[in-house]
Amino acid sequence: MIQPVGAMIRFDNVSFSYGAMQGQRPVHAVQNSSLSIKKGTHVALVGRNGSGKSTIARLMNGLLLPDEGLVIVDGKRTVDEDSLYAIRKQCGMVFQNPDNQIIGTTVRDDVAFGPCNLGLPVDEVLRRVDEALDEAGLLALKDRAPHELSGGQKQKLAIASVLAMQPDCIILDEATAMLDPSSRHEIMTLMLELKKTHELTIVQITHHMEEALLADYIYVISDGGIAFEGQPSQVFEQSDRIRREGLSVPMHLDIAHLIREHTGVPFNPQEIITFEGAVNYVRHALGYYRELATSEDTVTAPTCVPSEPFAHEADQQTDVIEVHNLSYTYGTEIGAPVAALDDVSLAVRDGEVLGIVGHTGSGKSTLIQHFNGLIPSEEGTVIVLGQDLSRRKVIRGIRRHVGLLFQYPEDQLFEETVALDIAFAPKQQKRSPQEVERAVLRAAERVGITSILDRSPFELSGGQRRRVAIAGVLSAEPDILILDEPAAGLDPGGRDALFADLMTLAGEGATLVIVSHDMELMARYADRVLVLKEGQIAGVGTPEEITSSPEFLEQVYLDVPAPKRFLDQFKDDYPNLNTFSFNACDAARALIAVSVPENTAGGSHE
Repeated sequence: MIQPVGAMIRFDNVSFSYGAMQGQRPVHAVQNSSLSIKKGTHVALVGRNGSGKSTIARLMNGLLLPDEGLVIVDGKRTVDEDSLYAIRKQCGMVFQNPDNQIIGTTVRDDVAFGPCNLGLPVDEVLRRVDEALDEAGLLALKDRAPHELSGGQKQKLAIASVLAMQPDCIILDEATAMLDPSSRHEIMTLMLELKKTHELTIVQITHHMEEALLADYIYVISDGGIAFEGQPSQVFEQSDRIRREGLSVPMHLDIAHLIREHTGVPFNPQEIITFEGAVNYVRHALGYYRELATSEDTVTAPTCVPSEPFAHEADQQTDVIEVHNLSYTYGTEIGAPVAALDDVSLAVRDGEVLGIVGHTGSGKSTLIQHFNGLIPSEEGTVIVLGQDLSRRKVIRGIRRHVGLLFQYPEDQLFEETVALDIAFAPKQQKRSPQEVERAVLRAAERVGITSILDRSPFELSGGQRRRVAIAGVLSAEPDILILDEPAAGLDPGGRDALFADLMTLAGEGATLVIVSHDMELMARYADRVLVLKEGQIAGVGTPEEITSSPEFLEQVYLDVPAPKRFLDQFKDDYPNLNTFSFNACDAARALIAVSVPENTAGGSHE
């Protein structure tokens, strides 16, 4: 067939199934899909976990070949063996888990691997390496061994390794999922700048809808096919359809839709696609609404259901984890040791939900790995459930009560089937077969994976693997549950369902320690939030206390929760506005409430 003029990637009725050639039960990952991506454009692929997004990405650069149909890259067919080298040279890919593509002994060597294989002169290789590391913010770490980096830093390294190849197209498969907001913004700014200056084609798989807004075009993937597509304004105008696909609407658009619903003031979808455009629209609509309220006997109130802050009984008098003056330093193969934690002291209370936040490399993962003795304390004391973990003989017993989910679920999946993987912990606890079965089913139901219990965990999508790993921790029914970025890689619907289940556990008395970059989640669910910066505690307090200062959050490389960020734009308009809100409904109700004069409508907006 003829490749359309200007097309970088084209799918023509492509289908692909896993397991079809190995005698396994085939899993239809992509079904009769057609799409076209123009050169120099930024296209986002969005969809729930297991919808086929990562398979489509691997088909794009020939890592997988279609069972049916054709994939054509810049005029070359991926099924033509002679074209594969050129296709993979043109299309660089950054995977969900950076460990899958890091091979160098140092950061610099890893980035140099690709350019060296292109046969470039040494001077050109060195120039590209330094340039790519500088763009990714890793130049100061170029002599560090990759295994000494944090998860987010590894992700930046994977991106730098692809940038050094200077491809015509970069495929990002959830490449920003493990990055803090500041780093995520830096990477997206870099990608868009390269698109502009080098006519780079960007194909981005993401669950961050704010990133999808930056794209020129969006494909919504569902069950291996394209559910619908369009420009961001066209896609997100179909908010109900978006939610049915397990996705979310960017906060400023969601608020604008609710304000339109309750004021009747229309908007142009293209105008509100930006944050500033949505703010301008809402300000105009509220002005109209206020005039209406003064001339009518009653006004319509927002009909959406406001959130109820998570509330549970926590024992404020009992500490289940105590950390005193904890410091930890990683030895490095080259260069000076790295201070990961510096004189950290904290207490985790029985039954509370403690959020731990901080920039990439701030020490979050290092800290929580001290809580069950995975990392022995070098300097300072860690006491868990009354046991001093410096006494190594107590650690085995403590781990029966403390469950830990790592950043990358692949690190703790190993069995032949999902069911066997989840069953491992209760089997180790010497439970009866009936008790093991009940624990497996209960954990699987909590995270929504009962339909894949007979599948191999290694044939699942990244988001599905994360759910399996979480279920494996839940099946042990620990008293203290520690989760390192549990929502990373999950679609918005899966994320919300997971946290609803986690809060059920908290309501049943479990203590939760959750590491996250998502301040919205922490604001809604955490009792307290602890902020780490460069291995030290920068702040600790209630979510409202921690998020009250945008200046503080900027200093620690975190974002103001999106509802609060939107409401903050109206503080001068409405001095009495409460800007601490959990979601779009709460924000819209708060705006409607303060925009109506107190003596109007007799409280109908309550």
